[in-house]
Amino acid sequence: MNLKIGDVAIAGRVLTAPMTGVSDLPFRRIASACGAPYVATEMVACDSFARGRPDVVRRAAIGDDLKTNGAPMVIQLVGRSPEWIARGAKLAEEAGADIIDLNMGCPAKEVTGALSGSALMREPELASRLIGAAVDATVRPVTLKMRLGWDDATRNAPEIAARAQALGVKAITVHGRTRQQFYSGKADWRAVAEVKKAISIPLIVNGDIVDANSARTALAQSGADAVMIGRGAYGRPWIAAALATALNTGSDLIEPDAASRLGIVLEHFRDTLRFYGDAWGLKIFRKHLGWYVEQALCPADPVLRRAQRARLCQIDNAHRVESELAALWSNSTLPIPVSAHM
Repeated sequence: MNLKIGDVAIAGRVLTAPMTGVSDLPFRRIASACGAPYVATEMVACDSFARGRPDVVRRAAIGDDLKTNGAPMVIQLVGRSPEWIARGAKLAEEAGADIIDLNMGCPAKEVTGALSGSALMREPELASRLIGAAVDATVRPVTLKMRLGWDDATRNAPEIAARAQALGVKAITVHGRTRQQFYSGKADWRAVAEVKKAISIPLIVNGDIVDANSARTALAQSGADAVMIGRGAYGRPWIAAALATALNTGSDLIEPDAASRLGIVLEHFRDTLRFYGDAWGLKIFRKHLGWYVEQALCPADPVLRRAQRARLCQIDNAHRVESELAALWSNSTLPIPVSAHM
């Protein structure tokens, strides 16, 4: 089963979320190479993007090879000024974006402190102006990612979703928590169903989807058309494709064997070094390296595994990192459970 967002066909119904500090171009390239049908950039601040700040422009990097793999180019924007949102949307279109996503769901204090991200759910009128500004500035489909609301007293996701659809948004993603929950407790997929009732455009459910069972339950309880994987993709860039296969066939989730994982890790590592340079790339990759080691399950003892991860993340020589990874995965012969990242 596929998904269509505006005029863009998505080859599946498992999407990979935009994740700050995670979904940079090397991550998106490896996820796409593993079969992910939809990968999105890190959150891009519209004002800094328009001013050409180098690190922000780098976050919006597209990568023509992603198109070769069939994945649409998705740039996620954040801001609270209609003027800057409009400029950001136009720049994203000019950069080659197939879809432009608006962030009204980030719970981070540095984002909500600037009255952006999920803080905009407290200001429906401003949120509507921002959405309208983006839609009017581009011919590309605009989507919206948000939470259930700011807190339990103001769960206004259905209202904002209906406004967004009326303004021309082509799909809505809802994380099944309020901003005040951050990532505590459990995602409320049943509450996302209230958004489904308010709109006729595609709905994507997000939050705590990590395996085939959670994906099927989230789809059933929310009535959503697709799922979005966020933290479940840490150290598992193959998860979207693997989960799509499980949903389509009714099978269990099958993840890559040790040899395949090693190839994925090394390609991701090398691409990161090419993109950032060796010194900065080594630092950038450490978070991914830690997650990959957690997935290796060798050594099986979690205390020893944490020690292995800490040791690997202190190495400052690329060749040594590669040799240590090869040694680690050569001993990783145990089957890897779906919940290994938890």
